Amino acid sequence: MYNGLFVSAIICAAGASTRMGLGMSKQLLSIGGRTVIERTVGVFESHEYIDEVIIVCPENAISEFRSLLGGVCKNKPVKFTAGGSERQISVHNGVMQCDPRSEILVIHDGARPFVPAELVSDVISDGARFGCSTLAVAVKDTIKTVKNGTVTGTPPREELYAVQTPQVFRRDIYVNGYEYALQNGINCTDDCRLAELTGGSVHITKGDYNNIKITTIEDIRVAEAIAGDHGEIAERGKDMFRVGPGYDVHNLGENRRLIIGGVDIPYERGLVGHSDADVLTHAIMDALLGAAALGDIGGLFPDNDPKYEGADSILLLKEVCAAVTAKGYTISNIDATVVAQKPKLKPYIEQMRSIIADGCALDIGCVNIKATTEEKLGFTGREEGISAHAVCLLYKDL
Repeated sequence: MYNGLFVSAIICAAGASTRMGLGMSKQLLSIGGRTVIERTVGVFESHEYIDEVIIVCPENAISEFRSLLGGVCKNKPVKFTAGGSERQISVHNGVMQCDPRSEILVIHDGARPFVPAELVSDVISDGARFGCSTLAVAVKDTIKTVKNGTVTGTPPREELYAVQTPQVFRRDIYVNGYEYALQNGINCTDDCRLAELTGGSVHITKGDYNNIKITTIEDIRVAEAIAGDHGEIAERGKDMFRVGPGYDVHNLGENRRLIIGGVDIPYERGLVGHSDADVLTHAIMDALLGAAALGDIGGLFPDNDPKYEGADSILLLKEVCAAVTAKGYTISNIDATVVAQKPKLKPYIEQMRSIIADGCALDIGCVNIKATTEEKLGFTGREEGISAHAVCLLYKDL
């Protein structure tokens, strides 16, 4: 409540979003990891002056909006109602759902997700005091009136303001204005116009230039930038890029095929293991799992599970990639090194790159594979086994 007055917030999100050209409600667009409507409703649902929130949305999307906002709407009573063919009808549908005790109406565009809570306080205070108030900002550009492509006038810029929302009314002033408009066949796209029609004065409460209404594709870019200024993209950026190293080693043994990077390489010995012992692919899988914090291949594909005996490691790689994708990550690139004294692997490198890239659904240019020896040092130098190192970069879209 505000000074003992019951306050209802009506969030108008019923528009068809035709200017976006996306075939979906703009309120369902994700900005910095949260939908527009979640951001918008969150401001009002958590505001100390607001007693209830009414969300006006397309009738066929009520269940979707209700489900989406389940995690946001925890503090206040929240109602959903269908919009109409025009904004004036949609807002009135919302007003009709208000609690009978409601004395102050706070009407806000669902596509304005960045209104500061302190400005909501300011405009509610002014609306209660003056009967009607709206957030607005001074126009920065010179404005021209135009008819048939020709300038007809230049209004004084100091008298021009761009009106925003919330717009706040005493309930009786709004109802009187709506009834007058209805009786006279007037359709108002701006709620404050209803007060003006019946001789009321509209107070201006200083707004915020970041309180934009997302209307066009260009507005999405601006909104992402504002979200970044609020620190949200920077916060999420901590998890945006993930790097993972991988390592694997297998003994060389008799009567085994030598499979590296999915390539069956002619050689008198092969790598020993529960699966096909593809040391390179195993290192890459471990790198991917590590970067996504999904454990390791031993946890995902246990070496005591008969299901994976002799398994094709490229098929296992595809499962790993699916798990990484399910966690919201995309593979940027992979770099790997195979350490083997023998055989010479250079002739098979491009084939390995192609197979690994295909297994990860990547362009081959995102996969680099190198081969080296250890100059006869260590177990690989003594031809006792082969090892592989890998590193990958994952990223999340904001």
